[in-house]
Amino acid sequence: MSTNIQKNLLISNDKYASSFTEGGLPLPPAKKYLVVTCMDARIDPASAFGIKLGDAHVIRNAGGSAKEALRSVVISEQLLGTSEILLVKHSDCGMLTFNNEDAKTLVEQRLGAGAREELQHLDFLPFADLDQAVKDDVAFLRTSKSVPDHVAISGWVYDVGSGRVRQVE
Repeated sequence: MSTNIQKNLLISNDKYASSFTEGGLPLPPAKKYLVVTCMDARIDPASAFGIKLGDAHVIRNAGGSAKEALRSVVISEQLLGTSEILLVKHSDCGMLTFNNEDAKTLVEQRLGAGAREELQHLDFLPFADLDQAVKDDVAFLRTSKSVPDHVAISGWVYDVGSGRVRQVE
C-alpha cells in the first residue's frame, strides 16, 4: 500500500517527466563546484543559491557537516572534477539545540537500549555557535589531506528568515 507522500511523488514525477528535456546532461557538474548544506526543509539550494540542473553537486546532511560530507566531497572532486566548495549552514538550525547525550537519551527513550547501544560511538556533530561551526568546517576541509590545496573553500550562513546569505571569514 502506498502512502500519500508516495502517491504525490508519482504524480509530481509524471508531470515533471512529461516535459523533461535535460536527459543529455554530462555526469560532471558543468560549473565544477559543490555545495555542502543542511537537510533543513526550509532551504531550497537551487533557488536560494542560483543552481541550475547540472551546474553543481549539492550534498545535504544534518547541520551541513563537512565531516559527514567528506566521502561525497572526495567523490565529487576526485572522480567528477569539482574544484570549489561552498559550505552553507543556516540560522535557526536544529543542530544548535542539543548535544550528543541529549540525542542518545531521546533515541533510548523512543527506541530502547538496543538502539542507544547501536549509536554509542556516533557523534551527531551538534554545535553551539553557528559562525564558529562554519569556521571549524571550513578549517576541516582546508586541512584535510583528502581535499587538494587548489580547491577554493568558502563558508556561508543562510538566514532562513530573510533568504539571504552572508559569508563567514
